[in-house]
Amino acid sequence: MRLRTLLSLLIPLACGGVFVRLGFWQLDRHRERAIVNEALGARLYQAPVPLGAVPLESTDRQWTRVTATGRFRYDLEQVLAARTSEGSPGVHLITPLELPGTDTLIVVTRGWVYSPDAASADRARWREADSVTLAGYLLPLSTEATPAPADAALPLRSPNRAALESRIGRPVAAVQIVMTSDSLARADSVPKRLPPPFVDIGPHRSYAIQWFGFAIIALVGGVVLFQRGIVADRSNA
Repeated sequence: MRLRTLLSLLIPLACGGVFVRLGFWQLDRHRERAIVNEALGARLYQAPVPLGAVPLESTDRQWTRVTATGRFRYDLEQVLAARTSEGSPGVHLITPLELPGTDTLIVVTRGWVYSPDAASADRARWREADSVTLAGYLLPLSTEATPAPADAALPLRSPNRAALESRIGRPVAAVQIVMTSDSLARADSVPKRLPPPFVDIGPHRSYAIQWFGFAIIALVGGVVLFQRGIVADRSNA
């Protein structure tokens, strides 16, 4: 048997083994993701806790439901550009909430409003009460270093902590509240509240199936090539 013929089997077998290992690795990631999502999703069904019971610098409380009482600082409100809802262009309104006894503000994503240019909004129209008790869930603020536009009239593209602090001029908590309550007094209407987070299991299972498929192709192809090599060796003998 020639070395070339033998390699035509050994190389696909080695590749098949690697592909199978990668498939099981993706299944492991799928199981890990499922465990994490189960824990996060459970927080959405737990009773809300007062915001004061949650450390504002803790970023591991994602999706924890909270209630908070404070005063909306509409003078420091920011617009987050390029946000769609059911295919319509719009923006998110991000309003700092001033809490009693602290200089640190917590930003509240009040919701989505329609905007033809996806960059501006008549913010006065969407004002709610000043002093509020609201409900929502926590999300960590991004720590990426995307700066806020120098022109304060321009909207933000990313709700990261550094950009918000530079634009607002006050310390901002490491978490934000995505507002879900809709019981505040209003003259016109309120922003459309954002839907609850979708618990996505991720693509790991489909990736695993792909790797197993590659393994089958490698093994079957290797056997076919090996058999053809044997036939060729015999005919040349």
